[in-house]
Amino acid sequence: MPRARDLGITIGRFPPGRLNAITDVGQVAVGHVTLNEGARTRTGATAILPHPGNLFTDRPRAGLSVLNGFGKFAGATQVQELGELETPILLTNTLAVGRGVEALVQHTLAQPGNELVTSINAVVGETNDGRLNDIRAARPTIAEMRQVLDTAKGGPVAEGCVGAGTGTISFGLKGGIGTSSRVVGDHTLGVLVQSNFGGTLHVDGSDVSETSEADADGSIVLIIATDAPLCARNLTRLATRSFAGLARIGSALSNGSGDYALAFSVSGGEGLTNDACSPLFEAVIEAAEEAILNALLMAEDTTGYDALMDCPNTVRALRLKQK
Repeated sequence: MPRARDLGITIGRFPPGRLNAITDVGQVAVGHVTLNEGARTRTGATAILPHPGNLFTDRPRAGLSVLNGFGKFAGATQVQELGELETPILLTNTLAVGRGVEALVQHTLAQPGNELVTSINAVVGETNDGRLNDIRAARPTIAEMRQVLDTAKGGPVAEGCVGAGTGTISFGLKGGIGTSSRVVGDHTLGVLVQSNFGGTLHVDGSDVSETSEADADGSIVLIIATDAPLCARNLTRLATRSFAGLARIGSALSNGSGDYALAFSVSGGEGLTNDACSPLFEAVIEAAEEAILNALLMAEDTTGYDALMDCPNTVRALRLKQK
């Protein structure tokens, strides 16, 4: 399946990085476990590792922004309070958040140098994939999420119906995982999304009328990485700006939508001034919009199990023509 730029769709004015992915930033690694089994299992998990070292002892600065808090984002309050991460980030389905926390605790305790650790702030985001997945089944398991933490890597990032996006829906179409990046002067930022929300889809400013009656509710998690040396306060401001990309692509921003954005910096340098942040703010809007579009375009028609209605459900993928 083609990504947005393969179809001639160019979002914004800043150029993408080499891979047009969150892994264009530093040593950021991404991993997926994709569970597409039988007639009922369409779920998974996605891990984002800011660097390959011990995150508990070498903590990246971070900021979290919440547009609408209809969700279960584990670890949120400590990130907001201290402005740092001490574990990788896991994305999964709503009922797997507890298992994700346990997977991160096990992963962190097992790291050399953490033998005396007695408190861990595990960070787990979620969206509800119960329209295509038997979400009441205990998948992914703790072991499956440990596996994705251990196998995350740099390089190209799989998108669409993979990992935590295996069973998600956006604009009444098949959603999923998407990513994009931007180069801003000497710095790079990248966005990865778990897209599972509703509204009326806009592609580069134009309505896609077939989605006008799509469900408004649903959720999204946006993970933003940058090598710009931002303080935690400006990382929170950067995360907040990513929601403008969500609005541009047509989100309904409804009561039932959980909208979370977490930004981290892989740089240990001194923070940029407030004025110097403006180009990064614009770039994160562009990258967020394009990452969501890539999630839709890279997805496939999917038949699964609607746990709410207790019946099979088929959701088709977005297909656009070359511009």
